[in-house]
Amino acid sequence: MLPTIAMPRIMRIGAGASAELADVLASLGLSRPLIVTDGFLVEQGWVDRLLSQLADAGITGTRVFADTVPDPTDTSILKGIEFLHEGKHDCVVGFGGGSPLDSAKAIAVFGGLPGQVRDYRAPHSQDTPGLPVIAIPTTAGTGSEATKFTIITDESSNEKLLCIGLAYLPVAALVDYELTLTMPARLTADTGIDSLTHAIEAYVSKKANAFSDTFALKAMAAIAPNIRTAVAEPGNRPAREAMMLGANFAGIAFSNASVALVHGMSRPVGAFFHVPHGLSNAMLLPAVTNFSAPAARGRYADCARSMGLARQEEGDQAAVARLLEELEALNADLEVPSPARYGIARADWDNVIEIMAEQAIASGSPGNNPLVPSAEEIRALYRQAYQ
Repeated sequence: MLPTIAMPRIMRIGAGASAELADVLASLGLSRPLIVTDGFLVEQGWVDRLLSQLADAGITGTRVFADTVPDPTDTSILKGIEFLHEGKHDCVVGFGGGSPLDSAKAIAVFGGLPGQVRDYRAPHSQDTPGLPVIAIPTTAGTGSEATKFTIITDESSNEKLLCIGLAYLPVAALVDYELTLTMPARLTADTGIDSLTHAIEAYVSKKANAFSDTFALKAMAAIAPNIRTAVAEPGNRPAREAMMLGANFAGIAFSNASVALVHGMSRPVGAFFHVPHGLSNAMLLPAVTNFSAPAARGRYADCARSMGLARQEEGDQAAVARLLEELEALNADLEVPSPARYGIARADWDNVIEIMAEQAIASGSPGNNPLVPSAEEIRALYRQAYQ
């Protein structure tokens, strides 16, 4: 089957892109946006800047929903839907990191659907559009502004639900790296490794294709040489711009190729232990890459070459060894803790390994891995990653 390629209809990328929201809304014939964001961005005055921009352009019916939560839940989405229905909105603007963007997508889509969020979990594909979504990311990590996915936690089962389909793909994305200049080091590190994981998994995924490969390799080439600089020098504009472009490219790549085992295993860790998504990816990435590499040595070697870790003429086995060394070194340099060092008790971890493995498999992502693991192999990887 030929791959189906999907991207936002409009993407404006570069310094100051977020200031063009009113112009983009006008080009789409939209005039009554609901801005979905979080309390921090309201407190910092960033939302007021958007509102002022819209008011200056004559768009005065804007309302703001700022009650999003980290790792959005079906309950938080229901609150957003109720707020949406109180107004006469013709679109939703997601403004923030991955959680506000995922929340915006879910509110826009589920606001017009019957049933519960869990009714629309993968492998169901929701392609009938809801309200148009315009995405403005403020972190360089999730790539959610360019993906056809959203992740919502079902509070009744404590499971992160992967929801897929064209309905979740924003119609427009405003990618402004200047919004990331004040990101703290921990958030920069976690979101940066998240985007690197997106790129690697998109490239080695069984659903990879020539289109997604191009963006995945470009993403790795942008992120790898700049992530440490962006963490250490938050005001370094070239590094911040490279990280934002890399995150966007990685989002395009995995949206059109899917992620694999790291993400499948990462989501349950976040759901049970409230570990930030990028950080849980980082905890798992070295061990899962080591497990998977023998089944796709050439692909992982390409990753090493794109990241500048190996010469083009270097053999695949040596290149993969360099990649594994770098993933360990990157975690050490960016102070990524193991689950044990993060403070998760061994007994608590062991008690949910069985259900985490079940949830990982149910998500479908491990099936895209170059080496598809058994449930026991996933459990073993969780035990390995703990320390």
